[in-house]
Amino acid sequence: MNSDTIRTAALAIGGSLLLAGLLFAANGENPFEAFKLLFEGSVGSRAKLSNTLLVWVPLTLAAASLVVTFSAGLWNIGVEGQIIVGAIGATWAAREVGGPSFVVITAAIVVAIIAGSLWALLAGVLKVYGGVNEIFGGLGLDFVATGMATYLIIGPWQRAGVASTSGTDLLRDEAWLPKIGDENISWVSLALTVAAVIGVFLLMRGTSFGLKLKAVGSNVHSATRLGIPANRYMLIAFGLGGALAGLAGSAQVLGFHHKLVPASSGGFGFLGILVVLLAAYRASLIAPIAFFFAAITVGTTFLELRLGLDSAVGGVLQGLLVLFVLLAGGWQRKRRTEAASALAPTPSAVAGEG
Repeated sequence: MNSDTIRTAALAIGGSLLLAGLLFAANGENPFEAFKLLFEGSVGSRAKLSNTLLVWVPLTLAAASLVVTFSAGLWNIGVEGQIIVGAIGATWAAREVGGPSFVVITAAIVVAIIAGSLWALLAGVLKVYGGVNEIFGGLGLDFVATGMATYLIIGPWQRAGVASTSGTDLLRDEAWLPKIGDENISWVSLALTVAAVIGVFLLMRGTSFGLKLKAVGSNVHSATRLGIPANRYMLIAFGLGGALAGLAGSAQVLGFHHKLVPASSGGFGFLGILVVLLAAYRASLIAPIAFFFAAITVGTTFLELRLGLDSAVGGVLQGLLVLFVLLAGGWQRKRRTEAASALAPTPSAVAGEG
């Protein structure tokens, strides 16, 4: 990480914390006490750290998915729907596949990955062959995925004698991911998330595929002239991104809700966009940034209980961080441009040398 990146991060974090502190003070609260409670509520104990990691897992997987598609120049806004479809696939397998826990869980994860990948490829086909912008195609498929989940919950998979959109019946115990001791988080979901981040990092940094994918994202027309099949690479990017999003959906079903709920995505797809933007599309940074966002998300519920602050303050803090990162980045770019202009020779100097 170069000095400009460190300086930008320091300015962004410092500025956002300062403004957040002023907002706490304007609300009549001690800023230091609020930040202390925010810390205690997210990582102050093993149980709270476990809850933070429950949020970190799907958020990091969503961000890893977006690193792949964003590197290819694709704004995969449909990641929310891909998480939901992955959750649907995991629920189906958990309900239909029999056998011991290892078999059921493995089948559910595999089906979720395939379902998420196929759903993402649908957006890719609309983009590549139908000329539909991936933003509009993705958003449309998000609504369809949410509608599918709601239909299944109140229709074929509804709870016996209950007409409710709160979710299906709980999955049988064999479909629950094994936990770490008495904590809520599963070591399986943690291991899969770490493996996914490392895999994306290695893919984008150390393979010719990653370099070609970035070339497509930088300039699709130039990449095509260089002999890179841009359409194929965009479809592969959608497929890989959807697979990771589907994995996030399986983590939500098997490791958190233990059933299918309408909001299986939890908004992590959209929040993952902010994570990737802050990480500047680098896989090496998404895990710590996602943890910071997860800590804010969990910690603000503690602020609500102790100080009576609305839980929406978490979204405000996250938004402030993004705003200050953009401002700090713009300031750094302006400084570099001014420095380059100062070093460049003037036309009169060039003429004198001639």
